[in-house]
Amino acid sequence: MDTVDTARVAPREPAWVTHAVWWHVYPLGFTGADITGRQRQPARGLTHIADWLDYAVRLGASGIALGPIFASATHGYDTIDHYLIDARLGDGADFDRLVTAAHVRGLRVLLDGVFNHVGRDHPAFVDVLTHGSQAAHADWFRRTGPGAAEPANQAEYDTFEGHPGLIELNHANPEVADYVSDLMKHWLDRGADGWRLDAAYAVPRAFWSTVLGRVRAAHPDAYFVGEVIQGDYASIVTDTGLTSVTQYELWKATWSSLNDENFFELAWALERHNTYLDTFVPMTFVGNHDVTRIASALIDERNLPHALVLLFTTGGTPSIYYGDEQAFHGLKEQRVGGDDAIRPEFPATPSDLDPLGASTYRLPQDLIGLRRQHPWLHDARTHILELDNRHLVYDATDGTHHIRVLLNIADTGIERRLGSRSSILASSDLTVCLEESIQLPPHGWAVTS
Repeated sequence: MDTVDTARVAPREPAWVTHAVWWHVYPLGFTGADITGRQRQPARGLTHIADWLDYAVRLGASGIALGPIFASATHGYDTIDHYLIDARLGDGADFDRLVTAAHVRGLRVLLDGVFNHVGRDHPAFVDVLTHGSQAAHADWFRRTGPGAAEPANQAEYDTFEGHPGLIELNHANPEVADYVSDLMKHWLDRGADGWRLDAAYAVPRAFWSTVLGRVRAAHPDAYFVGEVIQGDYASIVTDTGLTSVTQYELWKATWSSLNDENFFELAWALERHNTYLDTFVPMTFVGNHDVTRIASALIDERNLPHALVLLFTTGGTPSIYYGDEQAFHGLKEQRVGGDDAIRPEFPATPSDLDPLGASTYRLPQDLIGLRRQHPWLHDARTHILELDNRHLVYDATDGTHHIRVLLNIADTGIERRLGSRSSILASSDLTVCLEESIQLPPHGWAVTS
């Protein structure tokens, strides 16, 4: 299943995605569930997420991107039943209520599909360990140990990136494609609007092409975004049938250029981003459940607004990770429990949030509002007008409309000329618009017409 059709083109993006802004939630952490798996009773479950939908609407989001919600052994990515809501989050009725509540508010729902691997307690793998080559699912997993050894043991099967609890599926087996196709359609039938496909980069492209072709035939308006870290994004999209992939290149260039005071790196990434937009619209982000919080990643937190401005004024389908809109901190560490800090529990109500985050919350609100006024930004190209280490000026345009973005990360202010009909659409504090120029304070920014 490694052959792909080089004549493929990217699939049509559903029209609703043009206006999509995701609020990304990691449900097990958000609801305070025990991710060790020892305590299986629900904390506050999916109903807790439903209680925050109005907050997402006030932020300006048009969709909720959920992390894993299916039965798993620990953190959600070691799935043991794709057809069952994890007991720590509730049950199928809770899922239905969440979807209904989201749709009533005009929010789409994106699910997280972990289809590269399963948990070692998945019934299909238990069947293989129990019955060996006689198991009904004997060819669902790739055996790396001695083929004649019976019974099999866990060490004899491929695992995802060396994690012993994540057993890789055999994507060359048509039965696995049938299984994934059916379960994806099952949850779309239940009201989901699309799928984020975890570790999509580790799965053969032809497998996705087969599966997504079937699923899209039943749900032509669904959205499919693959987790892809690096590589030729455009060819991955056209070969697989994905609608989009995660734009890790631009994420890295955003925080790295701000930290290194090197806007040349960002300019290079933005030029490459333009080429992707010729084929598809990437999912853009400055944080997610796998990386250090943007507020912690930045050496100088005065540059946090610049990262958010970049997210919402460049082409893409933006996703904002829960808490980043409140300047949450959290460091990802390479150890057991190293993701806990970036996947925290949210309080009962918005009034229980630390009031220090309120000023940051207003910024993405304003920027999403600006994006709503300029929906063409979804696939806008970025044209660099001025570039040095600490100053960047660019136009975002669809060829007819445009906005101008000015970023200053120097410790001194700058003044730049404006067009005679220009006006400030959004800006940092102390930014001043004069008759034909604009003054940015140290670490200031502005968006102009």
